[in-house]
Amino acid sequence: MSSWRFLWASTSFVLVFLVSFLVQILIYSPISPDALHLPVLSSSDFAPNNILQLVVKIGEGYLEKPEDVCVDKRSGTLYTATRDGWIKRMRANGSWEDWKMIGGGTLLGLAMSMDGSLIVCDAAKGLLKVSDAGMTVLASEVAGSKISFADDAIEALDGSVYFSDASTKFGLDEWVLDVLEAKPHGRLLKYDPSTNKTLLLLADLAFANGVALSPTQDYLLICETWKFRCLKYWLKGELEGKTEVFIDNLPGGPDNINLAEDGSYWIALVKSRSWTLDLVHRSKMVKHLGAMYPKLAQLFGFGRGSAMVVKVGADGKILKMLDDSQGKVMSFVTSALEYEGHLYLGSLDSNFIGKLPLN
Repeated sequence: MSSWRFLWASTSFVLVFLVSFLVQILIYSPISPDALHLPVLSSSDFAPNNILQLVVKIGEGYLEKPEDVCVDKRSGTLYTATRDGWIKRMRANGSWEDWKMIGGGTLLGLAMSMDGSLIVCDAAKGLLKVSDAGMTVLASEVAGSKISFADDAIEALDGSVYFSDASTKFGLDEWVLDVLEAKPHGRLLKYDPSTNKTLLLLADLAFANGVALSPTQDYLLICETWKFRCLKYWLKGELEGKTEVFIDNLPGGPDNINLAEDGSYWIALVKSRSWTLDLVHRSKMVKHLGAMYPKLAQLFGFGRGSAMVVKVGADGKILKMLDDSQGKVMSFVTSALEYEGHLYLGSLDSNFIGKLPLN
């Protein structure tokens, strides 16, 4: 009889503890998640090829987590922003220099302006313009709402700058929480230099990330990272202002996207699509646990561990895939830029930029 009482008391204690623990998780969790049911990941036509292991490491040891890369084609100067708050550049002769200290450690996407200055996305400060003369904040809010996670930008021929605000709720250091919450907090914005005003073009985006203009600039592509897709937003013609899916069900979350020399697009994929993450997205309680315990969230496979980029045609079909399936040389690749027959790769998990010959 005493053994049954002991078993009952032990079971009751465990149940009370578990209920109390789960209640604490729900009360103090920093997220209010939705369940996300993703389509079944189609089997890829591309077997792992580990081509990204062949990169030449440029700026190794000098660059701290260079997230994005851009090139001034007039001079051949390559620019990147590093996690220590510097914008650094490499001259055509291969020499590196510290160019501008922005500070904050929140620098992300870069783009060249037609006047030779640099358009910079600072997750904390907003949309910046940087030149030899100094730094100017172009946009820090839109319609009274702070731009809290400026991510990537591209300048059009008319001088307008299209850029993404990844999340209106979570900052750069909390991007995993945005993924776990699975609520669309991202936006696509447009800065108009003629009026010095910023317009909201699209809201409710699933972690708005990379942006790219078509060769004729009649539409713009924007990546939705945790929905594993890219959208097409029409800028001109009969479909102006309309949105459609450009490519869906990618094998990784799309980060930055850049126009290739042949009119297709290079997309860096953060390798965050896996059966474990798909399973996590179906359970709100597991998401709460991941939000409360970051080390547990790391087990879900966010970003690190491998690298992948895809080349996608104007029809939204994958033409080519390059990867480092085990992350031996490159992992967590966030940008892929084609220039003079080479692919330049930025990463938030390296101390160099990868340079890969495309032939």
